[in-house]
Amino acid sequence: MKIKSRHHLKGSDARKVTASLEPFLDNSSPLKKASLEMAVTDEGANLIFVNGRPLIMIVEDQPFFTVLGAIELKPVKRLVTVDAGAVRFVVNGADIMNPGIVSADPEIAAGDLVVIVEERYKKPLAIGRAMIPGPEMKGEGKAVKSLHHVGDLIWKGLEG
Repeated sequence: MKIKSRHHLKGSDARKVTASLEPFLDNSSPLKKASLEMAVTDEGANLIFVNGRPLIMIVEDQPFFTVLGAIELKPVKRLVTVDAGAVRFVVNGADIMNPGIVSADPEIAAGDLVVIVEERYKKPLAIGRAMIPGPEMKGEGKAVKSLHHVGDLIWKGLEG
């Protein structure tokens, strides 16, 4: 993955991005005084670099964490926790099925972007879009459509 263009976000745009993500973070958010840069990749992914690190991606004009961003910024909301049996599927890009879900933030609405974390250490594995509300993420069926996961093009491009 190569970056086609990269530019600093002006103050008002940076504040909008920061404000949209702060509800998911605790009060010690490092975003408030961060330098933000927008990067457009040859894969069509728009990323925002926070102090030089690709921590945010733009999904349908909405800023949300990359997996690396979720690891570093440690969101406390919109988390979906999966059991150990689901981890190998999630890190290979599979959608998240209800039987593998241990818990989900009850404030999640269908269509929300969410962070998929593993049960034991709460380490982020993927970013997805909720297909059903958080309280319904039990039983059978598909709960979250995977958008970005450890090992995908965004992850490899970020780590490479």
